Amino acid sequence: MLHHKLRTALTLLGMIFGVGAVIAMLSVGEGAEREALKMIESMGVNNLVVNARMTQGDALKSVREHSIGLSLRDIDSARDTLPFVDNWSAEKNIKVFSLFSLQGRSDAQVTGVTPSYFELSALPLGEGRTISAFDESHYQQVAVLGPEAARSLFPQGGAIDSLVKVNHQWFTVIGVLSEKEGTKSSIQGVKLGGERNKVFIPLATALKKMNFTLLEDELDSFKLAMKEGIDPTLGAKSLRHLINRRHGGEKDFEIVVPADLLAQHQKTQQIFNIVMACVAGISLLVGGIGIMNIMLATILERTGEIGLLRALGAKRKDIARQFLIESIAISATGGIIGIGVGLLLALIISSAAGWPVAWSPFSVVLALGVCMTIGVGFGLYPAKKAARLDPIVALQRD
Repeated sequence: MLHHKLRTALTLLGMIFGVGAVIAMLSVGEGAEREALKMIESMGVNNLVVNARMTQGDALKSVREHSIGLSLRDIDSARDTLPFVDNWSAEKNIKVFSLFSLQGRSDAQVTGVTPSYFELSALPLGEGRTISAFDESHYQQVAVLGPEAARSLFPQGGAIDSLVKVNHQWFTVIGVLSEKEGTKSSIQGVKLGGERNKVFIPLATALKKMNFTLLEDELDSFKLAMKEGIDPTLGAKSLRHLINRRHGGEKDFEIVVPADLLAQHQKTQQIFNIVMACVAGISLLVGGIGIMNIMLATILERTGEIGLLRALGAKRKDIARQFLIESIAISATGGIIGIGVGLLLALIISSAAGWPVAWSPFSVVLALGVCMTIGVGFGLYPAKKAARLDPIVALQRD
């Protein structure tokens, strides 16, 4: 192997790129899976999300003849009618034409939310506190800032207890959310997140003190937390039937089931993994063929050596073991180098495409295990062929 360095290196390439492809594929897949779980956690696997559908002009007037749109009364009706509802939250986006503090300005979205919104959306608090039931019931002018909004409005820090002006109203900052990991803003076509650049105020305050158009929905969205053990799909079916009746059959809302989104994402990810596994498998197969080719060539070059070993008393299994060990050595070397190549390839993919990656010991063990298996499998035939050479014929051959 050392005597024919170039030939050995070319043989290693197949295993290196095969193992590297497996490592990169599994790392990207694992990263995507964890990213999806984080995004679903922000919606809540056991939650049902109801969004208002945007309609304008004459179509909106037609809809309002039968439905007042998404409202707090829909939530009250769901709580009174559906026994599986455990908790709820609601939100209403505010049209902002002016948002600033004494330190800076921001283009953040301002949203009125209920106190339970932060818990059901799994939003971590960095400092201060979130909106309380007292703030909601007493129409307090307080605000919680997302981390990006806080940096824009207060570049010098010190946001807590400071004032921000939303349109014509001043609000006291009572809390700032912490940075939340996650890079994607949607999953399966459903928009998520955006909390980093938002300003949250009490929903009751927003509805009472902010201006809205005459025909728009009272709520843009609400979320229902279901009790444990309830099938989200069945829960969504019951909720859809209830709201349909309340809205006179108008399709002015949509229900998002996070559990279904997760299942769809996992199915898509599974297809991606299968395709990538096939590509990686082909690379490893080509590497295995290369090992077999080089080992068969080595037998022809070392026929005299094999005959001499047999003449000195080496048994067939000794010859077979020698060639098999060489095959395994090539596979192991290629596999170890391939692990480093795979990790580097995953980082390049993450940087270029913006995909998340996650390292898993399982992926390393799997790739190396497959690599060693291929080394043994493709090295077995050359080893047996070398062991079956007639020692007398081998010694006579140049």
